[in-house]
Amino acid sequence: MASETINWGIIAPGRIAHKFAHDLQLAEGGRLHAVASRSLQRAEEFAREYHAPHAYGSYEEMLDCPGLDVVYIASPHSEHCAHALMCLENGIPVLCEKPLAMNTAQVQRMVAAAKANDVFFMEALWTRFIPLFEETKRLVGEGAIGGIRTVRADFGFKAEFPPEHRLFNMKLGGGALLDVGIYPVFFALSFLGKPDEVQATAVFGETGSDDSCGVLFKYNDGRLAILDASITVKTDTEAFLYGEDGALKLHGPFHHATEMSLTFYDRPSERIGMNYKGNGYYHEIQEVMHCLKTGKKESEKLPLQFSLDLMEVLDWVRREAGIVYGADRAG
Repeated sequence: MASETINWGIIAPGRIAHKFAHDLQLAEGGRLHAVASRSLQRAEEFAREYHAPHAYGSYEEMLDCPGLDVVYIASPHSEHCAHALMCLENGIPVLCEKPLAMNTAQVQRMVAAAKANDVFFMEALWTRFIPLFEETKRLVGEGAIGGIRTVRADFGFKAEFPPEHRLFNMKLGGGALLDVGIYPVFFALSFLGKPDEVQATAVFGETGSDDSCGVLFKYNDGRLAILDASITVKTDTEAFLYGEDGALKLHGPFHHATEMSLTFYDRPSERIGMNYKGNGYYHEIQEVMHCLKTGKKESEKLPLQFSLDLMEVLDWVRREAGIVYGADRAG
């Protein structure tokens, strides 16, 4: 796959898939090749809009699509494991939306399938590839604000949806933690690693979903992460890194930030701006295509072990907060 165009397929053409398909049109060397939905009409409409030559009325049918190189999975959380396994076990590379699955047991099965079939697999955590987040990683790695001692991050929005919407549906992995809380947790893990202790609490709504949750990570060396998420109130959705020599703030919405502020204890503050391309999904698309063209089975920037660690910590948070899904019993 050294130079030819990479043909993408999309499973579940919903709202996020539309944004993804738009950005795929911006990616040189990639194109939308196939779309699969449980509704053939919906797949055909999506395929026409983004000029894909193949449309299927079932996910399984797309597995036999000629020339398919990689599949982007945009179905609800509860379906990620089954859809990813379906592709991976047929030797098809996968980019799967976050959270990768409902629990650690499912992610372990997915990673094992990718390795057993020697096929590329990555979680679609677009934040990792946004230019300003890349710059944040670089600055922290160079010691711009010294060793990180405390992380703060929040993500809250007011979901104006009826109770049956997927955000509140426990069968679909509804609730604040897995939908938006994953971003503050991801941010903390990116700069502090896995915690030694987790404390968490949640406020539950009428469907049993966690409408809001608060999380504290403690580390044996005294570092802390203070995180919160909500789907019933709007918050600033900012992220902060407090270091020994200064602090770094990603302005909201931090999960696709375009501006950061650096403050120092011994010199003037700085402000840095960086835009992302398209809707922001362009950058993870580029990473996947780079990996495919160079024969890599996972991304060095977002390795499978990180996704395993992330889901293990999310499970830990859920245990502490009392958030339980049916998938936990099914494995």
